[in-house]
Amino acid sequence: MPITPQQPSPRSHRSKGARALQKGQQTKQTIVDAALGLAEQIGLEGLSIGVLAELTRMSKSGVFAHFGSREELQISVIREYYQRFSDEVFFPAMEAPRGLPRVRALFANWMKRVAIEIQSGCIFISGAVEFDDRPGPVRDALASSVQAWLAAMHRAVVQAKEEGHLVSDANEAQMAFEIHGLILALHYEARFLKDPSATERANTGFENILLRYGKTAAGVTPPSV
Repeated sequence: MPITPQQPSPRSHRSKGARALQKGQQTKQTIVDAALGLAEQIGLEGLSIGVLAELTRMSKSGVFAHFGSREELQISVIREYYQRFSDEVFFPAMEAPRGLPRVRALFANWMKRVAIEIQSGCIFISGAVEFDDRPGPVRDALASSVQAWLAAMHRAVVQAKEEGHLVSDANEAQMAFEIHGLILALHYEARFLKDPSATERANTGFENILLRYGKTAAGVTPPSV
């Protein structure tokens, strides 16, 4: 009696499809990781399908299949950088109590990130130089990522005022602006000018900001946290 081959079940089709999708995602992540490491050294403009194909030992068509264009590759790198930045700086700080403890945690985590970027480079800063006057999707992706982070810092400062940790007339936007300015100055002084005292100066600058805007500046003891 002839044996009729069993038809593959829908479940087996789904299983194979899921494995193929997972492998594709892993390959794409490998490419993005390599691209991010390269962009930190030479900038987003230095990325190309050909260079990444050589770096990952893949064919150009294989790399291209995951992104479709150099522009999409650059945007994927920006998204990956923003996700890592959030994981290292933003989310751990959310465990700190609202108010100045959270502002301090955000700044401390940001400083830890900068300590690494002094050697490797910062996509947000190098990207701003490359795309500040070049409208388009890459610039939009960069700007929206930076704006989202600065909005988070501003929100933490606003909460500090709501918690009674800042003087009543504290300008939250100005305080957040000054904190951001410290980080930009630190990058310039430490990475470009190689000033070994830059990190200490940035920390001192942050404490001076808290002295100006905190309740202690007005001779008032802030609420306990």
